[in-house]
Amino acid sequence: MVGRIIRGAEDLAEGAAWLAARDARFGQALAAVGDLPLRLKPDGFSALMDAIISQQVSVASANAIRARMAAAGFDQQAAVALASEEALRAAGLSRQKAGYALALAHSGIDFEALRDMPTEAVIETLVAVKGIGRWTAEIYAMFALGRADVFAPNDLALQEAARHLFELEQRPNEKMLRAMSEDWSPWRAVAARCLFAYYHVVKSREGI
Repeated sequence: MVGRIIRGAEDLAEGAAWLAARDARFGQALAAVGDLPLRLKPDGFSALMDAIISQQVSVASANAIRARMAAAGFDQQAAVALASEEALRAAGLSRQKAGYALALAHSGIDFEALRDMPTEAVIETLVAVKGIGRWTAEIYAMFALGRADVFAPNDLALQEAARHLFELEQRPNEKMLRAMSEDWSPWRAVAARCLFAYYHVVKSREGI
């Protein structure tokens, strides 16, 4: 089953209320962050290409590369599939990311079919493509497909936010945070949005 889909602010509000009732600390976090951002984006090839571009670079660098790729005509799957590695590198991608882009363009993923697949099946389909790890797949399911019950426990911002909110002695690793997130089902994606927002509050308090 696909499960609940987040489509608008009313879904976030429902999930936030459920989380706050389940754990008062989420109530505290929600009071600090205010309305949660929807953060939905169109699904498909471009969303995953953006994720590849953004890997291990700053937001500014990713935006610059994205603009160069678009200027070179590489903002569509068909164009990337026909491109050479050299052409993609000339448009700003590293050799490694050019390889990932070509692997994605030739993957044959039916993006429309993903919309009706269970979340774990979506993740398994995506991680089979070179250059797409579980974090990228979970983020795609969360923000491109709107899945309400998915989490990305390997995200450092989520780990750090959880450390502060739950007053942990150390930052939880992926395994620990994945186990913690089970208590937030079926609204784990709302918990993630709350923790992402709370991370910015914490860093602002710390002057970072």
